[in-house]
Amino acid sequence: PPDEALFLLLHNEMVAGLYRAAEQGEGENGRCTTKLESMGFRVGQGLIERFTKDTARFTPPLDIMKFICKDFWTPPLKKQIDNLRTNHQGIYPPQDNKFRLLTQISAGKQYLEHAPKYLAFTCGPPPGGLLNLGIKSIVTPPLSSMPACK
Repeated sequence: PPDEALFLLLHNEMVAGLYRAAEQGEGENGRCTTKLESMGFRVGQGLIERFTKDTARFTPPLDIMKFICKDFWTPPLKKQIDNLRTNHQGIYPPQDNKFRLLTQISAGKQYLEHAPKYLAFTCGPPPGGLLNLGIKSIVTPPLSSMPACK
């Protein structure tokens, strides 16, 4: 679909543009990830407002995480999270076995060092959305093999 291609092109250009500017001395390279996460955070706040305007209030955190993994994640990334687990101590690591933004790079380990910059923007929407639902959260994307991420 055209909207999918546009999203991928926009995302790749955001990442490339920020890192290009940092290399040319217009910003710090380390701040690029923070800037991308901040942009994603604001997108998450807007999306959650739109997606929950006609929804009853969620109460248990597990119901909120199920909503995030199914209804919130699906429209921009065109698939649900593959697996959601909990350690019953407030940690819910969702897992995407074939993350779209990483499949554009590689299915091998040769580009593993570049993967975090392509995950930074998408680490922002879940905390942004969750904060609007009253839950403070942190997203850290551990990578061990591409294109999977937790």
